[in-house]
Amino acid sequence: MLGQLTETLHILIENFYISTSLLGIVLCMAIESCCIPLPSEIVMPVAGIMLVQHKLPLVDGLNFGLAVFLIGLAGASGCLLGSMAAYAIGYKGGRPLMLKYGRYVLISQHDADKADAFFQRWGSATAFFSRLLPVVRTYISLPAGIAKMPFGKFCAYTFLGSLPWCIALAYVGTVLGDNLSTLSNALHGLDVVVIVVIVALVVLYIWRHIRNDNKARAEHRQQQSQGSLEQPPVPSTSPIPPSQPSRLDNDRTIRR
Repeated sequence: MLGQLTETLHILIENFYISTSLLGIVLCMAIESCCIPLPSEIVMPVAGIMLVQHKLPLVDGLNFGLAVFLIGLAGASGCLLGSMAAYAIGYKGGRPLMLKYGRYVLISQHDADKADAFFQRWGSATAFFSRLLPVVRTYISLPAGIAKMPFGKFCAYTFLGSLPWCIALAYVGTVLGDNLSTLSNALHGLDVVVIVVIVALVVLYIWRHIRNDNKARAEHRQQQSQGSLEQPPVPSTSPIPPSQPSRLDNDRTIRR
């Protein structure tokens, strides 16, 4: 049954790339850069594997270097599109709304806070070199939008930081694709073990993600409640009545 499940999943992914080619790569990388954790470490190497297997339309038959560059270009374009959407959400102040409903697609308060702290420390340059960092690369566009980083500068940094990363991952995929038969022979008979390990890692990732997210949300609620309790009372805006003269003051006036 596990073998059938693996084969079905492989066919689905392969058919998606066959039917969409470079557009599918753009779409997957846009999803990743719009704060939904679809790892580029999977998306780009799979495209590279399919390139050497001659299963990727539009680039099959092209010069190898050009084909890898085009795959990387598609990935970087997807990063830019997804990052622009996340930037717009942050710019318009939609972060709380996105985090409220985004938890159902694994958008994490914990990871968003981590990206916020990273951006506050390193500034606008983060949009460039964060593309090489896990987790931060997925969420960094939100604080960039909140900080209202110049949009043209943001787009340039995002694209230039994403392009070499995507090209490198695509090339790694081609190396894996060239040695796929060797790897298959080495792992022959261990299919069930490999599947169990992969499933365990996915479950562990989701569990840690949910745990860290719940912890971060609880800390935010606690900080908000403490902030509301520490606020000073609002002074009354009603006019203060004039003070009435005391009896002693009246006696002094009469004596004079």
